[in-house]
Amino acid sequence: MGVTMTAPTHIPVLLKEAVEALAVQPGGRYIDCTIGSGGHGAAILEQSSPGGQLLGIDADPEAIKIAKASLEAYSGSVLLINENFVNLQAICIKYDFFPVHGIFFDLGLSSLQLDGNGRGFSFQYDAPLDMRLSPNQKVTAADIINTYSETELVYVIKTYGEESHSHRIVRHIMGERPIKTTLQLAQVIERAVRGRRGRLHPATKTFQALRIAVNHELGHLEAALKQAIDLLGFGGKLVVISYQSLEDRIVKQFMRRQAGDCICPPGTPICTCGHKASLRLITKKVVTPSPAEVQLNPRSRSAKLRAAERIIASDEQYRVVEKLNRSIGTEARGWRKPALAKKLRRTFLALQIDSFADAAGGRFEM
Repeated sequence: MGVTMTAPTHIPVLLKEAVEALAVQPGGRYIDCTIGSGGHGAAILEQSSPGGQLLGIDADPEAIKIAKASLEAYSGSVLLINENFVNLQAICIKYDFFPVHGIFFDLGLSSLQLDGNGRGFSFQYDAPLDMRLSPNQKVTAADIINTYSETELVYVIKTYGEESHSHRIVRHIMGERPIKTTLQLAQVIERAVRGRRGRLHPATKTFQALRIAVNHELGHLEAALKQAIDLLGFGGKLVVISYQSLEDRIVKQFMRRQAGDCICPPGTPICTCGHKASLRLITKKVVTPSPAEVQLNPRSRSAKLRAAERIIASDEQYRVVEKLNRSIGTEARGWRKPALAKKLRRTFLALQIDSFADAAGGRFEM
């Protein structure tokens, strides 16, 4: 990318609230699906010691390098994987890291991505229009800006950026193509909405839309949330921090749907879905940063935290086992499928027994 990154000054958002929602305990196993600079991960490891373990995932290889340095003191307790969390279940099966006590997502960009790293995430620095979290991805923001049709561009900017001036912006973009840099695009947008500026910079929503489209963020989030359910042990916590309304809507609707039984369309006389609740909502209302935190870290102002707890019925144990078993190929880290199924059955049988102890006031251990 042409830019060498040094230690970031990223401040973890809602750090205390996230650790509390995860109910981090000594000896627990946790997954940070967006390890970033390792701020939340360090707090989880500190709180879970002695014996705690953390699996840290990030699609950005530079984030993995920085997290490795920042978490060096916990090197024996942390496993860092350069992957997209859309492959969450496959990663956990490959590294024998399930079931777990908690899964955490921090969906915001970190300072290492925003502060002039040469990949074009921010319009405050001149850089190529890239916006890929991983260099292995093929489509860049420049590809979208310069090759999509007018109709396609309007859809991207209006849908993913919730930009009310999408048609006007796209008409200006079409007249200025090719557009190759962040500042060039920002200037085109400023000219397009001249006299219509609000509290946000006029390029904010378009840049958000491009980043989401380049990295398939919304689809990947939905897929990862579904996978997280089967990786959590009984009583395990799912905690998500989002920063924009599209992500928060996906998280809120997912948690509410999984916290209810019947999900048949309203008005259906008899339930035919057979859906059973798999989560219990911990945060009835969304958690947001305090005024003091926002003052200290303005980038936290839009953060929203939601959390839920895994519940599991006794007749669901083997369904989860078979689902995980069918989801992999004929081998994973040397296991044959029958052997893995046997291992999983033992694990979830133990969780079923532990659920009775938990109901009696105990805590589960793995």
